[in-house]
Amino acid sequence: MSADGHGSSRPSTRIGVFGGAFDPPHNAHVALAAAALAQLDLQELRIFPTGQAWHKARALTSAEDRLAMTRLAFQDLPGAIVDTREVLRPGPTYTLDTLQELHDELPDVQWVLVMGEDQARALPTWNGWQGILELAIVSVAHRAIQTGDAARFDPSALPGLPAGARFETLELPAMDISATDIRELAARGRDLSALVPPAVARYIDQHLLYRPA
Repeated sequence: MSADGHGSSRPSTRIGVFGGAFDPPHNAHVALAAAALAQLDLQELRIFPTGQAWHKARALTSAEDRLAMTRLAFQDLPGAIVDTREVLRPGPTYTLDTLQELHDELPDVQWVLVMGEDQARALPTWNGWQGILELAIVSVAHRAIQTGDAARFDPSALPGLPAGARFETLELPAMDISATDIRELAARGRDLSALVPPAVARYIDQHLLYRPA
């Protein structure tokens, strides 16, 4: 499936980019990653735990813990590779910087930035968002439509959309899981086994993450 209009000139190597706080990584994250690898003709999917997230009002759990949980969450998914550059980078984490680094390292690769619809709608608030669209195709994950859901994301509705911006779609089942809810459940000592991969649930329990101080 090609959204870039280049037909046979499409780069032979496509690598996905999937970032997030992963505080904690949960089953919906893993499902999205698996769907991206299955549907987007990717040779691999790079997973990027966020470093200092400029857009987060709350302090994130330590980078060490989030990185450890991310590795556990995606360890059984062939083609998923955890990339540590954002947690190691000083200062705020910007997707534009990461994509520019990746492009400089592997200029012949077609980079595919994977995100949910909420993130896609918020793209104009991202630092250098138009530059992001020059460096990568954006693959937007659509969840199964449920009664009362908002209309699907339409990239043409983005103000100031650059000419030549490329979008693809990724289909996902409806999954009502949020990291905020998981942190609240963990704070009460509740069972997380239905919401996060088993190894992540064990890590949270063993390290007493998200418990009240």
